[in-house]
Amino acid sequence: MGKIAQFFGLQESAITSTVDEGALATAEYRAEKLAESMVQMQLAMEDMGWEKLTGQFAQEFTRDGLKRAAELSRMMAVANPLIKRGLAIRASYVHGQGVGITARGDGNHGTQKVNDVVQEFLDDDTNRAALTGHQAKLRLETSLGTDGNVFITLFTNPLTGKVQARTLPFDEITEKVTVPGDRMVTMFYRRDWVENNMQHTAYYPDIRWRPLTRTKWYTDGQNRYEIKWDSPVYHLQDNGLDGWKFGIGDAYAALPWARAYKEFLEDWVLLVKALSRIAFQMSKSKTPISQQQRAGLQNMGAGSTVQMGGEQKIEAVPKTGATIDSESGRPVATMVAAALGLPVTTLLADPGQTGARATAETLNQPTMLEFKGRQELWTEALRAILGYVIDQAVIAPRGPLKGTVSREQNTLSVQLAGNTDRTLDIIWPDINEMPVETIMKALVDADGTGKMPPLVTLRLMLRALGVRDVDEILDEMTDDDGNWIDPEASAGDAAVQAFRRGENKEAAR
Repeated sequence: MGKIAQFFGLQESAITSTVDEGALATAEYRAEKLAESMVQMQLAMEDMGWEKLTGQFAQEFTRDGLKRAAELSRMMAVANPLIKRGLAIRASYVHGQGVGITARGDGNHGTQKVNDVVQEFLDDDTNRAALTGHQAKLRLETSLGTDGNVFITLFTNPLTGKVQARTLPFDEITEKVTVPGDRMVTMFYRRDWVENNMQHTAYYPDIRWRPLTRTKWYTDGQNRYEIKWDSPVYHLQDNGLDGWKFGIGDAYAALPWARAYKEFLEDWVLLVKALSRIAFQMSKSKTPISQQQRAGLQNMGAGSTVQMGGEQKIEAVPKTGATIDSESGRPVATMVAAALGLPVTTLLADPGQTGARATAETLNQPTMLEFKGRQELWTEALRAILGYVIDQAVIAPRGPLKGTVSREQNTLSVQLAGNTDRTLDIIWPDINEMPVETIMKALVDADGTGKMPPLVTLRLMLRALGVRDVDEILDEMTDDDGNWIDPEASAGDAAVQAFRRGENKEAAR
């Protein structure tokens, strides 16, 4: 018992024992290595940034884990060339050629001017800065690649129905409240943010959640918070598995490989630098080398020559067997390209030794389909947001559109008056660019059959030529009722056609 007390330091030992210094040093070294290993494991867990939920819920990243993953991805998107270029290429392929958006209700033939409402929203300066402009699209696409989530809130004027789009930072959305028993229907998004050194909390409704009874406050059991009914949110989510409330960015899967490729290149540069430090070796001689020759050898540059006397000689250090091939790291870069959905030739901007220029400049079918899928993701978002804009133009007392509103449980359905079509045409240019000559020839041949309407032919030709203001040009080529005006027809022909339609023939002059 006394020995046990002595071991734990509770009782002094009568005999002073000696410990082998070597064994003590070994034990200290092992303890230090163990502590380093624990720190590395903790850092690895932080880099992974996720934990698995237990209990009755499905496995999903925690909100804090998603936040850390997004922070790491943002940092790498700025500091790591591969992540930065990969996200930039993706954004350029998806949004680089723009997108054409028109509503079929154009005010002709007794329909309402739905397209005017849509174009006003798209052309609004604040909306262009936040959502619809080219710079905003590239920024949001990059955020989708790093965060996996984009939250677009729509500030609505309840009197006029005008809608202005803004984005909410992913870090500020801390909770997603769904309908009890139905995780696919979202009711509210909780936002926690700091403004003017004050903590704020509010709940924003989902763009589709429009219950009959709207309470001003949301109660979580202890506190109550304001519900901003006039600022609904559309959640653009990517890479979320079935049942997940939030997505995760594509860059997350590329982080360890981008870091490994960076470390490989650093080691390669270090190796080349080490091999270049001792470039020459000098054999000894009985004749001492002069101070002037010694100074000349120390200051030798690339391409220099030296003259030695007697038995003294200098020769380059052989590099046989030294591995200095940087192409050995290409498989690591391929993993980064795979995570971002890009060909490695495109990511590295280099076809490599086994590639060719045609390989580096074209997209394969899977990559092209992946970008088309991302465009469809944005199409769905634009269709939902613009549908909300049209609805508010009808619901608001001073809104520009007229129609009827019906309710089905917690959603609203808006029907435009006058049988006005509210269909939206969202057209993306072809990613795998086809020669303009081929497209124009196909359109001319189709128009020659007489079965294609002239307005459709003109719209497709303008899209193929890359003209942005298609709607304005089409308005100039139609009359007040939206009928096609043949630019080669005379005024008499136009008057005859107007008379046959029962219109005033003077209107055609």
